[in-house]
Amino acid sequence: MRARRAALWAVLFLFLAAGCADAPGPAPGPTGSAPAPTGPRWQPRPGPAWQWQLSGELDLSVDVPVYDVDGHTTSAEKVAALHAKGRKVICYLSTGAWEEFRPDADRFPQEVLGRSNGWEGERWLDIRRTDVLEPLMAARMDMCREKGFDAVEPDNMDGYDNRTGFPLTAADQLRYNRLIARLAHDRGMAVGLKNDLDQIPELVGDFDFAVNEQCAEYHECAKLSPFIEADKAVFHVEYEVPTSRFCAEARALRLSSMRKNYELDEWREQC
Repeated sequence: MRARRAALWAVLFLFLAAGCADAPGPAPGPTGSAPAPTGPRWQPRPGPAWQWQLSGELDLSVDVPVYDVDGHTTSAEKVAALHAKGRKVICYLSTGAWEEFRPDADRFPQEVLGRSNGWEGERWLDIRRTDVLEPLMAARMDMCREKGFDAVEPDNMDGYDNRTGFPLTAADQLRYNRLIARLAHDRGMAVGLKNDLDQIPELVGDFDFAVNEQCAEYHECAKLSPFIEADKAVFHVEYEVPTSRFCAEARALRLSSMRKNYELDEWREQC
C-alpha cells in the first residue's frame, strides 16, 4: 500500500448524509456461514479494462467490463445495476488495517490494533491473531457475497513490510494472505492480491488476479509477470506518472492499466 484513500472519509460522510449507509453488520459468526457457492467463481484473464472508484457518487456509465468499488458503502442495488450492464464487480475491503469509520470498527479489540498506517483513523492489524481476525473478516466476506459481488480486493496485505507495531514476519503474511484468499473462495468469490510484490511467487497460486498501485513509478511492473504467465489479470493504476510514460510497458506486459486521481473518484485515463 503506497497510496491510500483519505477520501474514504468523505465517502462515508456523504453516504451517511444521504441516509443510505449500511447498518452495522451482524456479529461475526462461524466461518463458512455464508451460502454455498452456486457456480464456478470468476477467473479474470489478462487484459480487461476496469474502473476503480472509491469516492464520490458512483458513476455506473463507464464502459468497461470490470468495476472495483467500496464494499461497505456500495449497495446491493448498485451491484445489481452494474451486473445488468454486464459488468463484473469487485468488493474493496481493508483486511490488513483497521478503519475507525467502518460499521464494525468497535468489534476489533485494542490488542490487535497497531501503529497508524499513515492515514487518519487507520491502524495496522496484528495479522498473527487469526483467532480474532478470521471471524471478523469472514463476516465482511459474507457482506460482499450477500450484496452480489463477484470478487474481493483485500487491501493492506503487506503489513510485514511496514512498521506496524508488531514483529510480523514474511511467514505471518503468507499465512494471513492465504487465509483471506480461502475466505473469499469459500464464498464463491474471486480474490486479488493487492501489491505485496515480493511474495507474488509464493501467492500467485492462491489468488485469482492482482491489483497494483504505482509499479511503473517504482520500476517494479515486471514482478507482476507471474500472474500474467498464469493467465490471471493484473489491474494496475498510476497516480503521478503520465500515461505516455507507462502505457507502452503496460501493454507489453499485458497489464490492465490506467491513471487515476489519488481520491479514486470517477476520473480515469485508460492506456
